[in-house]
Amino acid sequence: MFDKFHIFLGATVADAAARPLHWIYDQKTLQKHIKGKKDFAFLKENKSPFYSIKTGKVSGYNDVGQVMFRSLKEDQNEKDILSVFKKNIVKNFGPGSLYWKNLTLRKKYKKIKWKTAMKGPWIHQNILETIRNIKLKKTITGGSKVNESDGYCASLPFYFLSNSDQKTKQIIRTVANGKISEQFALAKLKIIDLADKGDKDPINSFLRKNIKNKYFKNVIENIKKVKKIKSKPHNFVVKKFGKACSYPGTFNGGIHAIITSKSFKTAVIKTIKAGGCNCSRANFVGAYFAAYKGLKGIPQDWIKKTNPAKSILKFIA
Repeated sequence: MFDKFHIFLGATVADAAARPLHWIYDQKTLQKHIKGKKDFAFLKENKSPFYSIKTGKVSGYNDVGQVMFRSLKEDQNEKDILSVFKKNIVKNFGPGSLYWKNLTLRKKYKKIKWKTAMKGPWIHQNILETIRNIKLKKTITGGSKVNESDGYCASLPFYFLSNSDQKTKQIIRTVANGKISEQFALAKLKIIDLADKGDKDPINSFLRKNIKNKYFKNVIENIKKVKKIKSKPHNFVVKKFGKACSYPGTFNGGIHAIITSKSFKTAVIKTIKAGGCNCSRANFVGAYFAAYKGLKGIPQDWIKKTNPAKSILKFIA
């Protein structure tokens, strides 16, 4: 049942590798932190200017995926996966959790203009809205104010068990209720799926298969934009399309890292060096190369440094 979970493991390891340098938007500051370091993945000391968690832990993006992973273990027949997932979202991120408590702390740190990073995890806008919508018993509970990667991260473990677009869209909309979020999330999953099935050129294959698909029109246009400047330095491309967490920028940066890299490690290091919301891009890049290269393609020493890796490895056939 869980033989595809190495793909989710890839996303998890990549996220954890990037996390200590998450959300650094000033390139000079980032260069200062990594200068002289041969390997700045899993940096021991937190350098994220907004929040600080121990190295090896994952960002709020991948943690949504961890909640889905635990939900799937709880409801292995997927009979009531939406209800179980919603319950666990509230448990992990809602009132009583460290994520929720830190909402108050964020106001204090904002007043001092983030002179130091807040201790503890950061709850995302989509998840904050999701919890409120669950309490209001709304049919579709996902956040609608931002178009970010929470829906993709939530659906990644689920998609490779169900392989159902309709059910996957329901999962995406549970935490990210927006057309753009849904389209780009599903596109990433389908590209990763092609890589897992042994396609030698998954991105071009995705283009060919969906060139006339109106649903993916926006996605196709953005892939073409990235391909036109493939030869440009990765940092330049990420800056051009946007370093922040939103689509299409986070998708485009991930696509460029994929088409200009040959290995998991190279792609993730490249992603970290580009700065900004490296974790959202890393979740895509890591899953892709885990699918493309298999479990052996993920650096073993990186797996050992990733806190949630042990629980995922137990379920990989």
